[in-house]
Amino acid sequence: MPKTFVIPRAAEPLLRRQAGLLSTVQCEELGIGREVRRRLVGQLRWTSPARAVYDTDPVPLGSRIRDDWFDHAASWRTWFALLVHGPDAVATGCCALVLHGVHGLPRDFPLEVAREDRSARRTRHGVPVVDYAAFPTVRVGDRAVARIDHAAAQALRRLPRQNALAVLDDLARRHGFTPTRLAALHDLVRRRHGSAPLHELFGLVDPRSESFAESAARLSFHDNDVPPDDLQVRFVAEGKVVARVDFVWRLPDGRWLVVEIDGVGPHSTEQALVRDAPRQNELLAAGRIIMLRFRPAENDRPGGIGAQVTKVLTRHRWQPGRYTQQGAPVTLPTPALTPTGN
Repeated sequence: MPKTFVIPRAAEPLLRRQAGLLSTVQCEELGIGREVRRRLVGQLRWTSPARAVYDTDPVPLGSRIRDDWFDHAASWRTWFALLVHGPDAVATGCCALVLHGVHGLPRDFPLEVAREDRSARRTRHGVPVVDYAAFPTVRVGDRAVARIDHAAAQALRRLPRQNALAVLDDLARRHGFTPTRLAALHDLVRRRHGSAPLHELFGLVDPRSESFAESAARLSFHDNDVPPDDLQVRFVAEGKVVARVDFVWRLPDGRWLVVEIDGVGPHSTEQALVRDAPRQNELLAAGRIIMLRFRPAENDRPGGIGAQVTKVLTRHRWQPGRYTQQGAPVTLPTPALTPTGN
């Protein structure tokens, strides 16, 4: 085989959709025969993570350097599960949510598939075949995928509470799950064994949560009985929006406790952190803001971020349920500090 071998152009759509994975059947259809595949693996240009499955990127998944690594890894694991079980495997549960583009799943979400004929098959490479009652499907490429509402009902009970809320928030924020659709999803969930811990989460869904970290922090606030007075609040000074912050509590003395979650979403890049500095200065210059900043990992400590916020709110005698202007911008007293350039 010449060293100049390149994957056929016809394979490009498949590789984009399947995170670089190909099955033996797909290779044969593309004209990449058995001997060619054997040599590619032997030369370490491809790998074969399972029988009849090939990875066209020789770099191990965990060592790949790419900006979209988490999305890529989720797609890779999902397509691995499907290809391992052959062309009639149906994406269900978390695998189906990945193909629907739903965010909020843990890195090592549980893999599963079903069979179109509902036949019983054994687990392969850690991927079980689940026999669900009949459910509607849609097509993603050439694959049958559980419809998004049924996929969520299948997946939610197997997720940690933080991830389950993050998935529900994302369904409401980006996938058109209105209160009516969420209620219908709740009804689907009720029918499944082990769903009791999920019921309270449906009452906490908020489409304003923009990331798993924000959903997890909000759940921690709820668990510590300090629900935010408002989310994604705009602070205005001299007629212009100074900042939009993640969480706020209105304190009895008229000041505000502001909590920001760093390292995710709009706060994740070095450029964003530099841009946040003058914004934070302008907020604090008004003398009406107490600001706390947390990294997502701090939510893993006992009590989570909510326990730390509770201490501050208790010290300032905050009480829940007294704020009535949710969604309205907050006007800071003037004059406020206007940052100047060098």
